[in-house]
Amino acid sequence: MLIRSIGAKLTIWYTGFLCLTFLLVGSVSYGLLAYSLSQDIDYALNGVAEVMVQQAQEGGGNYFQSDIDELFRRFFGFSPLERQIDIFNPRGQLERQQRMRNHSMDIPMSSKALQAASQGASTYETVEAAEAYPLRVLTMPVIESGRVVNLVRVSLSLENMYKTRQRFLLIMGGVLPLALLLSGGGGWLLARRALRPVDKMTRTAQKISGEHVNKRLQVTGSGDELDRLAKTLNDMLDRLDDAIHQMRRFSADASHELQTPLTILKGEMEVALRHQRTPEEYQQVLVSGLEEIGRINHLVEGLLLLARADAGVLQLDLQKVDLKELSQEVFGNMQLIAEAHAVGLVDDMQEAIYVNGDREHLRRLVLNLVDNGIKYTPAGGSVRISLRLDKDWASLSITDTGIGLTADQQQEIFSRFHRTPEARLRDGQGVGLGLNIARSIAEAHGGKITVASSPESGGSTFSFSLPAMFS
Repeated sequence: MLIRSIGAKLTIWYTGFLCLTFLLVGSVSYGLLAYSLSQDIDYALNGVAEVMVQQAQEGGGNYFQSDIDELFRRFFGFSPLERQIDIFNPRGQLERQQRMRNHSMDIPMSSKALQAASQGASTYETVEAAEAYPLRVLTMPVIESGRVVNLVRVSLSLENMYKTRQRFLLIMGGVLPLALLLSGGGGWLLARRALRPVDKMTRTAQKISGEHVNKRLQVTGSGDELDRLAKTLNDMLDRLDDAIHQMRRFSADASHELQTPLTILKGEMEVALRHQRTPEEYQQVLVSGLEEIGRINHLVEGLLLLARADAGVLQLDLQKVDLKELSQEVFGNMQLIAEAHAVGLVDDMQEAIYVNGDREHLRRLVLNLVDNGIKYTPAGGSVRISLRLDKDWASLSITDTGIGLTADQQQEIFSRFHRTPEARLRDGQGVGLGLNIARSIAEAHGGKITVASSPESGGSTFSFSLPAMFS
């Protein structure tokens, strides 16, 4: 079954990790407990055996002078019921014995212990007995005058140790399910609480649509991951909101600009068809229709160029372009228009500067800037073009003596279909795409375009910069 809830996944992962940790810690604890119990038993057996050997050496071979129960309590903390003390001769034959066992049995001396004792060493062994639990056996030699005179063997049932380990396992087995249940429930509650802001974000995001893009996710100000996520999504929604508003305004402006020439074209055609006309009158209608079609074609070409630039697919036929030669060509083409507006064109370019660009697109860029300067320059004014090299950049500037722009207008002048009231009065045929197209072309070439103007002093300077070529 596929689990889709993040809270459930976190709970499962948390519980599984806790279970693994619990098992690991329990295994290590069990091992340490078993080792500690074994070491304690060996230490106690060694203490009892050493005391007995010392008593035998001091008491002339009497191994059972002191109270044995007190001796075991001294080293074990209690007197075990399952214990046995055996005294052997150096050959491993049993001589004396003291037992305190429910079911005792004679355990022969092992060859390993006998060999170690002959060398003066003690031996620890675990021996399986007839009872349910094995015995822990310590064999220690009694040495007098450099020779082994007897062997002391102390035996103890491991029942207490085994039962202690079993109790530990039972406790662990009982605690583990309870711990997993509590941790799973706690993990689920923590996950739900931690993911509650995400659920709230989801509900808010579901309410956001194209008609309600103004809604935003709540930011708590805690600065945690969810807060940063909310801020990131809000920033994205801000950009989306701006894009939708621009798209709506663009669509409305484009529809309006297309509607005007289409309405004129349709009206002229309808008027021409109402009555019989002379060839000259039909020709006038066709000429006017062609002008409107040309205006529509110019608008559509501009929109297509901007759409390609926005999508990043504006195709550029890059080649080495002489900006001075290109600008002089544009000046020549715009000479008649400038004369019709009684505006002078001034060529202030000293040397040729080359860039890597698309000649036709760059020509349109310069043409739009020069045309813009001529349109908004009063009769008797001038438009000056200058070209200079600024470090690694080729900078082309078009300066007019026109109406000038306020600071707010300079911010909006490159927007699509934006036209100042003065511009609408001076040029009723423009659609407000020229500067936006110029900026898109400059940016597609890795350059930039700027404007400097003052309505008080009059005139504006539009400059665009492109990376220069030096070879």
